[in-house]
This record gives sequence, structure tokens and C-alpha cells, in this order.
Amino acid sequence: MVHRRCGKRGGGSDRVKTVHIIGSKTLGGAERFYLRLVEALQARGRSTVALTRQGGAVTAQVPSDVPVFEAPMRTVWDPWSRWRISRLLHQIAPGVVQTYMGRATRLTHVSGSGIMHVARLGGYYKLDGYRHADAWVGNTRGVCDHLIQGGMSARRVFHIPNFMDPPAPIAPERSAALRAELGIPADAWVYVTAGRFVPVKGHRYLLEAFARLPLRLQDRPLHLLMVGDGPLRQALTAQARESGIGNRITWTGWRTDPAPFYALADSVAFPSLEEEALGNVILEAWAHGKPLVTALFRGAREITRHGQDAWQVPCGDARALADGLRAVTCDAALAQGLARAGRLRLEREFGRGRIVSLYLELYVTLLAQSQQLRKTA
Repeated sequence: MVHRRCGKRGGGSDRVKTVHIIGSKTLGGAERFYLRLVEALQARGRSTVALTRQGGAVTAQVPSDVPVFEAPMRTVWDPWSRWRISRLLHQIAPGVVQTYMGRATRLTHVSGSGIMHVARLGGYYKLDGYRHADAWVGNTRGVCDHLIQGGMSARRVFHIPNFMDPPAPIAPERSAALRAELGIPADAWVYVTAGRFVPVKGHRYLLEAFARLPLRLQDRPLHLLMVGDGPLRQALTAQARESGIGNRITWTGWRTDPAPFYALADSVAFPSLEEEALGNVILEAWAHGKPLVTALFRGAREITRHGQDAWQVPCGDARALADGLRAVTCDAALAQGLARAGRLRLEREFGRGRIVSLYLELYVTLLAQSQQLRKTA
């Protein structure tokens, strides 16, 4: 069954109608970007439709003015969902359909329909399930190189980064109340990390690093805020308990809006491993104006600059991570400089206006190519 929630559609001078398809069951970084992009396109007056997994967590988060449909998308080979998606696209008749990750991409086939299919990738995935698309977007240059090396035409591979909006200001009294609710001492240095508790995020190294730090720096206690959840939750909490640091860590669970927790941060820690393609935590730290200590995985190598907008440490090196947190904590000028430069990078290179414009330019280009092909066919 496909469910539709109707809402008003933006007008706009362009006639690019887009459908955005994602097959995720739970929320994560890719899903949050999906939601930001469909909201941003609709806010620009473009006709935007969301197609999400039935019963998944994404549907309820789609902005109310964006029409949304659902399909089961139980597996990558679900013939019922493939038929329903094709039927729905025939009814809506968009100019462009954009799919996110493997499941939605494999279930979407528009050959011969006149619709242009853009597959967006945020990781180094196996490419067999993506080859039938008309164009590919990688959110890092590394992912784009992976696509080209995997046989995709360089002329149809486009680099468009993620964007992050600066958060709305949070009143100091709200932050103070949250700090008290979480049991964080009023004078504590607070380190924040966010994300799913899965191996690639490297959280065990962060816990090792935190255990290496003293109880106090500059006569203030240290506290670690773990914002997220996932299959490694039990193992990580056991590690913290066995390391004797459990009483200085707060586990918030998964939060749709992590902004209030970032507001508490003195520093943001991002311990991901080499396999991490980008990592939205980098952009989130910059958006919130917080100094970032990040492992030097491939996404961080591409977009951060050591000592300028981030403090970089080797992946999987708890000692170096502890030293980085200590350095940023004990040097106010360094911390302020990293935060200031990160915010400027976000505004110049990863802001909503620039990234949404790049997507709209891509859609117009693809539609022009499609029209030209139909004329010469």
C-alpha cells in the first residue's frame, strides 16, 4: 500500500519537479540530510515530493508542506515496491527522481520514461546497483573518484557536498536546565560526540581517550556526552563501566534534534575510522561554532585543515585523541580560532544556499540533456 499525505506545493519560475526516494527504516546522517534537502528545495519554491519507506522513521519527519508517499521497500529486490514506485512516478511525472543509497536506487527504474534518475551516494558502496542511473552525485570528491574508477562516466558524476544550517540560538537558561537534567556539573568541561553506535564511528577509541584524561583540567571536571544509539550501545557502556569512567558519561539515546546537546559542548569529538566517507558531525560542529577534534579519516582529510578549522589526530589512536582534547581544552585561543574558522568554512562552502543552487543547476542541466536526446531520437 502506498500512502499519500497531501500538502501545498511550491510554485517557482522553474518547472523542475523532483521526487526524492529513500528506503531507510531508521534515522541517521543520510536521512537527516535527505530531510534537510527536501525542505530546502520546497522552501525555494520548487515542486518537491518525498517517497519514503512505509513504517520507517523518516516519514514522520518530512516537512508538512512536502507531499509524501510511502512504499514498503522491504528489500532491494522487492518487486511489489518496484512496481509501486514506477506507478507513482508515472502519476507524478517529475522531471527528475533522486534516490538515496542502495535500496531506493535498486528499486527505481525509469528507463524510457523521460525522467532523469540521479543517484546520490554518501559512501564507498558497491556500484552494481547504481549503474542504471542517468547521473550520480557524490557528497565528497573521494566518493566521486570512487564512482569514476568504478566505471561511471566522469561527465555524469557530480560533486555536491552536504549542507548544514546554523542552529537557532538556544537560551542560556534552557541550556542550564538541560545540563542540570542530565546531571552534568555546572563547571564541567563538556565533550560531545554524536552518531550511530556502529564500528566505523570509532567510539571505543573515544572512550579509551577519555579514560586517559585526568579527572580535572584547569580545576574543572570533565564530562562526556554521547548523543546517539545503535548496536554497540551495550558494548560501549560496558567498556565505560570497566574503565571506571561510567559516572562521567551521559548517554542521551538517539535524538532527532541534537542541537541542545551541541549547545552544551566545549568541544566536539569525532573519532571515526578510515571507512567514514564524510561525517556530518564535522559540519554540525562548525554550524554550532564549536572547536572540533577529529580523527583523520578520508572525509576529514578532504574537508578539514589541521590547526585552522579542526584538530586532527590519527584514526584509532586513543592517546593522540586524548592529547587533542587536552590541547583544545587548555588553550582558549586555539579553541576559539578553530570554532571561528569552522563557522566561516560552513558559511562559504557548506551553506544551504550554495548547495541547493548546485542541485537545482544539476536538475536543469539534466533536463536540458534529456530534451535534446528526445529531439534527436
